[in-house]
Amino acid sequence: MGRPYPSGPNSPEFNGVRQAVRAEEIGYDGIVYVDSQNRYGDTYVCLALAGHATSTIKLGTGVTNSFTRHPAVTASAIATVQMESNGRAYLGIARGDSALAHLGRAPDSVPKFERYLERLQAYLRGEDVPFEAGGDLSALELANYRDSSVIFWIDETQPPKVPVDVAATGPKVIAAAARHADSVTLNVGADANRIKWGMDVARAARAEAGLPPDTHFGAYVPLVVNDDPQEAARIGVGQVSLFARFSAMYGTVVGPASADQRRMMRTIHDAYDMEHHGMAHAPQDDVVTPDFAREFGIFGSPTYCADRLGELIELGVERIIIRGVSLDPADPESRAAERFMEEVAPLLRE
Repeated sequence: MGRPYPSGPNSPEFNGVRQAVRAEEIGYDGIVYVDSQNRYGDTYVCLALAGHATSTIKLGTGVTNSFTRHPAVTASAIATVQMESNGRAYLGIARGDSALAHLGRAPDSVPKFERYLERLQAYLRGEDVPFEAGGDLSALELANYRDSSVIFWIDETQPPKVPVDVAATGPKVIAAAARHADSVTLNVGADANRIKWGMDVARAARAEAGLPPDTHFGAYVPLVVNDDPQEAARIGVGQVSLFARFSAMYGTVVGPASADQRRMMRTIHDAYDMEHHGMAHAPQDDVVTPDFAREFGIFGSPTYCADRLGELIELGVERIIIRGVSLDPADPESRAAERFMEEVAPLLRE
């Protein structure tokens, strides 16, 4: 079955460490943390602390970006988590959204992002990385200095290399991820046709680059288990608006979609309020229609959720990052997270 990972903000009311402990208690395989410095606490601090508070659960960024940290800094941070958690870390990365928006910037360009991935992977492998143009150490008149950069403490004595996973929506980013990442997690909703499209783009990019066709795929899926589909969609609508926007980031819809779906994605794009990004009851939630929510996300009974997820697993999705479930036991809606592991996961293992 696809491995389920819950994801949620690092709220002060239910902090990152407690989220990881709770996810492990419920039975999830992993948990990811948002990296958006103006909205949440530091993701690597949360991951390191969670690593010491848990013993089995995978720990990842969901996601970091290619702008706010130099690739050496990102590599060092996640490799530290890998060491402190005995090999349970992975790095989820994308071009940046809210983390950059709150700095007055748009996402990194695809060429810059791809170059970042190349350098990041080299650092994580413990390789020498040539200095980037623009620096001039000669002005310091040092007795000796290197002409390349390397993280000296990353070597064969450390746990296995941290896997790099790219969250991708558009064809250019999917292709870059296929060429340089260890896995691709598609952020295109739960529609099997859109997931297959993303996989086909990735495989074509690998073939064109002369790489083996095999790659690992995941999917970000807004999902809530509830016997009342309307109530489930109400709980998860914020994740639908948040993730559907990426399919129309610049006003043009990417990937296969019906005329109604395209109109809905553009409407979400036009209504999107970054000040309420990831928050409950955001203005963009109000424009999402019930039909679109059901198509883009998975909301309903355990059997219904298992059937929809089963379609994705049959396509080759190996990891599912679930959005829309609360892990806080004080939240009445957190029962959906427990029901997923109790009633949906067993059906997927059959």
